Amino acid sequence: MAPVKTYIFFGLNAVRALSIISLLLVFASSIFVMVKDIEAVNSYEATKQSNNSTQADLVNCDYIENSTVPNQLGGVFWAIVNRLLIIFQVIILIMSEVGWPASFFDRFFPVLGTGFGLGALGIFQGLIGAAVLSQHVDDFAFVAAFLLFVVGCMNMLLGLIFRESAKDRRSITSWRDGNNDVLPTHLPPAANLNRSGTASSAQSYMSSTVCDEKARDLAEFGAARGRAGYGFGRQGEKAAGMKGFLISKPVETLPRYAARPSAPSASSRCSSPRPHFTSSDTAI
Repeated sequence: MAPVKTYIFFGLNAVRALSIISLLLVFASSIFVMVKDIEAVNSYEATKQSNNSTQADLVNCDYIENSTVPNQLGGVFWAIVNRLLIIFQVIILIMSEVGWPASFFDRFFPVLGTGFGLGALGIFQGLIGAAVLSQHVDDFAFVAAFLLFVVGCMNMLLGLIFRESAKDRRSITSWRDGNNDVLPTHLPPAANLNRSGTASSAQSYMSSTVCDEKARDLAEFGAARGRAGYGFGRQGEKAAGMKGFLISKPVETLPRYAARPSAPSASSRCSSPRPHFTSSDTAI
């Protein structure tokens, strides 16, 4: 059975795919509605100039016929600006969902960067969907905006559940940073592991540990910073003392095979040695 992180990974990426699809649909529908509005405005101007009998009826309309443009001062301008802003926001949200460029969002739009969750993204999607649904649009724009609003609500819910870790949990490249257990992997049974694999893994672990210790020692004594060490003299002892290392004189010891010297007795220490003479048989 796959771990829970695997299901979370695939679930978050499924919502991510739906989010990108809904944003693309809103992008296409916004362009489609903008083109229809321009055509309706042109038809309205032509009708108003050609037929004076219906001019009063056209002026009394709240919206230009077959469009989302309000029949008021600057209505065409604000309708086009509204669609252009929606298209711009949709492009920014698609780039945020793709995760490129991450450094740009982390610096200029932190709420859409890697340090924040999906709550802010869901709020933006909900606002765009509500702005489109608040107008009388065709079926294509209506379905796209409704889908975007639903996905925005899902992202807000996921943002409340996972908070800032949501984007890291769904990241496809997160295994490169050490989270190798995010994607499902197949591990062979323990009975099939041979000794050579264990020995090679232990050897690689020991070599990496030794390299880390050497790098740490070099960084402490300044050799890795482009200058020579202090050696074993007075300067080296002084530098070690500045870093908190204490150098003590080693205790003098004898090798194991050497006999320990016996302590002299009290009588031998007090009395001085006297010469002892013996006579031989050949003495004259």
